[in-house]
Amino acid sequence: MMIQISSKDTLYMYNLYHIVKAFFPNEEISQNLDEKQESLVSVKLEENSCFYVPVSEIADCPDRQDGKKKVTKLVYDWLSKVTGRILAWGMLTGVRPTKLAMQKLEAGMSRKEVCTFLEQEYGVSHQKAELGIAIAEREKELLGRLDYEQGFSLYVGIPFCPSICSYCSFSSSPLAEWEDRVDDYLKALCQEIRSLGKMAEGRKLNTIYIGGGTPTTLEAEQLFVLLDTIQKSFSFEDLQEFTIEAGRPDSITREKLEVMRRFPVTRISVNPQTMQQKTLDLVGRKHTVQDVKDIFHAARELGFDNINMDLIAGLPGETAEDMRDTLCQIEELSPDSLTVHALAIKRAAKFGQEQRKIDLHSEIEQMVEESARAAERMGLVPYYLYRQKNIAGNFENVGYAKVDKAGIYNILIMEEKQSIIAAGAGASTKIVLKQPMLQPGSKNQKKTNLIRLENVKAIDAYIRRIDEMIERKGEWLWR
Repeated sequence: MMIQISSKDTLYMYNLYHIVKAFFPNEEISQNLDEKQESLVSVKLEENSCFYVPVSEIADCPDRQDGKKKVTKLVYDWLSKVTGRILAWGMLTGVRPTKLAMQKLEAGMSRKEVCTFLEQEYGVSHQKAELGIAIAEREKELLGRLDYEQGFSLYVGIPFCPSICSYCSFSSSPLAEWEDRVDDYLKALCQEIRSLGKMAEGRKLNTIYIGGGTPTTLEAEQLFVLLDTIQKSFSFEDLQEFTIEAGRPDSITREKLEVMRRFPVTRISVNPQTMQQKTLDLVGRKHTVQDVKDIFHAARELGFDNINMDLIAGLPGETAEDMRDTLCQIEELSPDSLTVHALAIKRAAKFGQEQRKIDLHSEIEQMVEESARAAERMGLVPYYLYRQKNIAGNFENVGYAKVDKAGIYNILIMEEKQSIIAAGAGASTKIVLKQPMLQPGSKNQKKTNLIRLENVKAIDAYIRRIDEMIERKGEWLWR
């Protein structure tokens, strides 16, 4: 069926679309903006199933944001009644539900008050409200160690992968297509890193995160050049965490791990996504389950004592039993942290382009709950959480870690309390301003305390325009 949504004002369209999509993830949704329509918003599921919110509903809401919240709640309540379902996160559509909990805790609310607020105001389930608050408390404690004024973090992006997984929408390219340009990319990247190092003189570098793509698609010699450039460009005196998203087991070698050990790398990831061979083959992962185990053990042998592993709940064809088996194998490895993602299919991903229909609700909840129990058995506690658009079952991505092994950068990227300068194709710099300013390009005089600077995604354009990428950051850093 084709679901039709219509709004009199653009203010309501984003929430309207994402609430409807959460209830009907596999359905096509048409959006219409009509300033002349009588109703404020309307949702039409089928001929005899329509819902309208009259303009009079927001007559007592002088603040537009209060009006948006009220309209979203009305639509959510109707959809819940029609479908007989409630969403774990209620009417929340944002990617950072813990941010709301954090704000209320910082405003002086008690744990119980925040929980009641989330349940009553947004329809969040008691279980998810408790989870969000627990994570917010843990984040607050970890971030308390950082210097927001003088501190910053560094992200470095490697936009290559051995192959592109069918569920992936990240800015990455198959290595085979770019092998003859990797050195050119690395040269441009190192130029940007050295320039950022000069801009950051006198500041405190707190965390480094090398992601992608798959950073370990670089050869050992190239990886050395990258890490050596970072070390020579920045002071590590205040460094609390250095993460390399090693990622795909088919890109990791013992030699590359040995290169990492020559530098103060504190945290790596070995990411299987699943320990079911049938699924790895289906989604285009060019490695085996045994490869995952072999690389993990090699990393342990070389002294890595903070290894993260990523899993995805809801991969096509997988059942709750498959997830239980995967978790059992992960428990045997005993990683220091575990990140569990609920599958999110975006249009840029192969699955999205092929418009594949996936049953996003049948067993997702079981998978998420099994993951939480497995994490607890391994002595891992939840420390960060975020959501994505079109996420399976309207659930969330949760990071679990041993008490002293939480990924600080992961929290920073979500909470946006510290500037993160980023290098590489498609990398996004986030600059936290000391004082709010008018948002660049804003038509309604909206103020912001966060400036985003995006590097171009195309690898060849990044190489060609590297001087421009550097100059743009220089205009905004440390305002």
